Amino acid sequence: MYCLQSRWKLEGKALRYYGLRNRGKMFQNRVKLTKRQKAILEALPKELTQAELTVLKPLVGEQVVPPEQVRKIPKSLSEARFCTCCCANDFILPGMEFDEEGRCPMCQTQEETKALKSVLPVVDDIPRSETSRFDVALFYTGGKDSTFLLYYLSKVRGLRVLALTWEIPFLSESAKKSIAQAKQAFPRVEFITRTMARETLRTVYRRLYALAGNPCACPSLAYLLFYPELVDNRVPYFMAGNEPVQMLGLYYNHIAPKIAYTFAKNKLLTFLYNVGRLLTLHPPLRQGQIQTLMTMKQLAYGDNLLKKFSPYEKQPVENVVRAIHAAPELLPPLRRAIRRSSWTGNVPAFVYLDLDAVCGGVYDWNHVKDILQRECGWEAPDGDKKALHTSCTIERCKDRTQFLRYYRCESTLIPFSALEISLASRRCGRSREETMEEMRTSLGFSLDELPECALMRAELERRD
Repeated sequence: MYCLQSRWKLEGKALRYYGLRNRGKMFQNRVKLTKRQKAILEALPKELTQAELTVLKPLVGEQVVPPEQVRKIPKSLSEARFCTCCCANDFILPGMEFDEEGRCPMCQTQEETKALKSVLPVVDDIPRSETSRFDVALFYTGGKDSTFLLYYLSKVRGLRVLALTWEIPFLSESAKKSIAQAKQAFPRVEFITRTMARETLRTVYRRLYALAGNPCACPSLAYLLFYPELVDNRVPYFMAGNEPVQMLGLYYNHIAPKIAYTFAKNKLLTFLYNVGRLLTLHPPLRQGQIQTLMTMKQLAYGDNLLKKFSPYEKQPVENVVRAIHAAPELLPPLRRAIRRSSWTGNVPAFVYLDLDAVCGGVYDWNHVKDILQRECGWEAPDGDKKALHTSCTIERCKDRTQFLRYYRCESTLIPFSALEISLASRRCGRSREETMEEMRTSLGFSLDELPECALMRAELERRD
């Protein structure tokens, strides 16, 4: 008797693996099949003849195994196998493989990925602007990371900061208090808060919920709302509050290839991009501006052909773009700002500050929270256990939705928080016990319904 190994799924003319594989085969998750192989696999589980075993020989032992060799997928953290070097485990990351030393794929590749800082240009310094009353803008949520970035840019570096807050229905009470306290702590920062018509927002949320099972559209909707503001104020740079593990997680989720992390340093690609602009009578752009224009155009017009046929994971942004386009009244201001900034070259540069470097080598979560509470009056979430994504009341709903769809092999998107908490567990300055406690109590890795999911559905069902 033979059957498919767990996490391998027959899809069309191929087998697809839903899991993070060991170093040598990390992204080899798709195996093409012959017609004969497909026909046999469709009939599994069954006894195989010698002729059928010959046809399936390349698959036997890995994709096709006897029932006693099928790996069991844990149903809770208590049943999970953990990496010997970090807190990654095969419950929050079902299908994750381990090497002979018990290490997860992220720890196996730690050395070769340590230079992958950001898909955005990494900056060490922001110069004082001579053409704007602001030096830099920040998408500010009141969470740990964006508050630390606000503290560093304004208080440590003394820059003129424009803090942009998109007020969502799910902003946590601690984040609201942190924003109010920040306004007192940073009198030189200009704060702008924008909201969206509630029913328009629900239109986007409902469409995204239908596509992805949750309405998480941050920060894409913030880009959409604030890009015209950035252009009007001629802001030279802007940032989002992304910490190092979020950037590295894009690689392991097969969203960003390694070349994406070096694009900003590639002078040839920059030159070729600007040749195209000059041929169409547009001024050349520097790195950061290129990433901004590409990001805004994707939101306004959808993916270009190159991205549509890319083998990399496109689902998260693609779903958000489709949801935004369900409310077409949102698009004209963004498109006008894109055209105006592209023609004039007045494009704010989307850049990244390496928080590890800023903190002397390690972005230590506990140390950062101490600084924020002392210097900014920052309010920690209830219980003070949570350190990953601290500004949204339905973050656990997003976690659970991504986890459940991946757990059931319904989506190839690996839960963002599962990757990020695993990566952070070896570099964020917290103990294994602290990280495990957050994994158990503050994140949404659950096969059972969570209260946050009901909160989200109540918002979607409202009719004001």
